[in-house]
Amino acid sequence: MRRRSRDERFLAWLRTSLVVGLYRQLFELNLINTYGALILTNAAFTLAFAIWILRGSLASIPTEVEEAAALDGASRWQVLRRVMLPLTLPGLVTATIFTFIAAWNEYVVALTLMVDDDRKPLTVGMRADVTGYEQHWDQLFAASVIAVVPVVILFAVIEKHLVGGLTTGSVT
Repeated sequence: MRRRSRDERFLAWLRTSLVVGLYRQLFELNLINTYGALILTNAAFTLAFAIWILRGSLASIPTEVEEAAALDGASRWQVLRRVMLPLTLPGLVTATIFTFIAAWNEYVVALTLMVDDDRKPLTVGMRADVTGYEQHWDQLFAASVIAVVPVVILFAVIEKHLVGGLTTGSVT
């Protein structure tokens, strides 16, 4: 078994400390065991990365494109909807898929914040199939396949935009 480095141990300690503080704040707001708590924490954890991806995507579009649309008589809303949004679609798709996968695979916060077994996400609920006394490998593998299906479907739908979105904004 590989020993964890000092940096890995520090990051594990930092995540644990963050979850303790997060639990305390959400307990004070009476949000423990609610889907709102998971939505708020996942949004907070992934928002900075999504903004960073979208900023690179928007920065790669020349301002002349926006000015040309405005000269053609388009309003600010029309420029955004008809010109800028289609041009930033690869970056938007990239931010969407990374945010979705990060929220879908999140384990520690959901395990801490959700108390009822009926409300726990699938990724957290799967651990009940393997305990110290009995292992239900068939149920664990079935749940694993079910957990992978939404990610595979999302990737199949938007994979043509993903490669373009990963390289958008890389050269400024």
